Amino acid sequence: MTAVITPFFRNESSLTGTPSMIFLLNIVWFFLGGGLLAGIGWLCLGLLLAITVVGLPFAVAAFRIASFAAWPFGRTLVDARTLGEEPIIGTGLANLLWIVLAGIWLWISHVLAGIAYCVTIIGIPFGFAHFRLAAISFAPLGKRAIDLP
Repeated sequence: MTAVITPFFRNESSLTGTPSMIFLLNIVWFFLGGGLLAGIGWLCLGLLLAITVVGLPFAVAAFRIASFAAWPFGRTLVDARTLGEEPIIGTGLANLLWIVLAGIWLWISHVLAGIAYCVTIIGIPFGFAHFRLAAISFAPLGKRAIDLP
């Protein structure tokens, strides 16, 4: 049985276009749009969370999202159940704990960065990338980054 993959945002696939445009957007995003900082930030957060046993599930999610934060164009985040994976018991409770301890601060920072980028016409795709990262900041557990068809 094949799963139907829907993009995280409704018109997400129209944001990228051809493979060469995806590559160009990812390169510009990585060096000028915040991809390097966002990727390193999520990586450092994952390393910090990996120090404790309790933080290991959050660290794995942070490492997954670090790669998405560095190269977001041409990819989307989907729920793991969409890909046929079984949900892990306690994911909802863990996501609630995440929101209280870290998610709200990450959400605020990505929303503010997204608004700042959307002020200019050239920055609008990068603002949308930050809005996508803001959405995943609330519930990172149980999400997977996949390539768009």
